[in-house]
Amino acid sequence: MLIPIALFSGALFGLGLLVSGMMNPAKVLGFLDLFGRWDPSLALVMGGALAVFAPGYWWWRRQGHTRCVLGDKLPDVPAARFDRKLLLGALLFGIGWGLAGICPGPALGLLGSLQWQAGLFVAAMIAGFWLANKAGSLKR
Repeated sequence: MLIPIALFSGALFGLGLLVSGMMNPAKVLGFLDLFGRWDPSLALVMGGALAVFAPGYWWWRRQGHTRCVLGDKLPDVPAARFDRKLLLGALLFGIGWGLAGICPGPALGLLGSLQWQAGLFVAAMIAGFWLANKAGSLKR
């Protein structure tokens, strides 16, 4: 049952990104252009996603569930922490996002378009994950 639900969830997520226009780098760059022709639609997409997720998650936890629908344990929510590691990660993510105009989710979706730039971005992203892991920043 896990694989069909994972495939359905991934397809639904990708469809949402495609329909909302978030796979278009120009749309994302418009959101990041705070002092130019700012396009707030990305914030609306994020807010819409939270408006759907948060009440369901809250209700699910309120019912006393400690496992997700597929049976895996729901992870504990860590305490909010603003440290050097978070700031450095946010800075690097923002630079990469601003340079390419896409973030990881849409980049994976763009692989389906068979554009070589999407493949290059995803390969570089995986290399970044590997480097961060080698540097020990992802270890807990």
